[in-house]
Amino acid sequence: MTLRDWARPVVYWSLEGRDPEALRAFYAELFNWKIGDGPFMRVEAGIGGPEPGPAGHIAAGERGGFTLYVQVLDLEASLARVVELGGTVTMGRLDIPDGASVAGVTDPEGNPLVLVQQ
Repeated sequence: MTLRDWARPVVYWSLEGRDPEALRAFYAELFNWKIGDGPFMRVEAGIGGPEPGPAGHIAAGERGGFTLYVQVLDLEASLARVVELGGTVTMGRLDIPDGASVAGVTDPEGNPLVLVQQ
């Protein structure tokens, strides 16, 4: 198998909603998640799944819904592929100091994704 063949893992996720405190209560009770405070309420990775597993956060937002952060080998090539497959680039490459590079896209139905090149 070449590096191009590996399945791209979800490395992070986020959940937005009009009432993040209500979402926090719901998910904490439903899944026994430990959820932090603040505008980005961090949710640590759970146990029992693939290690280390993706962490995430809950924040306020008008849209509502989940966003998956998916690791890619080549961010620029992946952005081109998104467009070829009928998606849209919503935020070009952003290089995080001392961290990953990310870009925002939507799938053909408008569902958001963040591509992450580590």
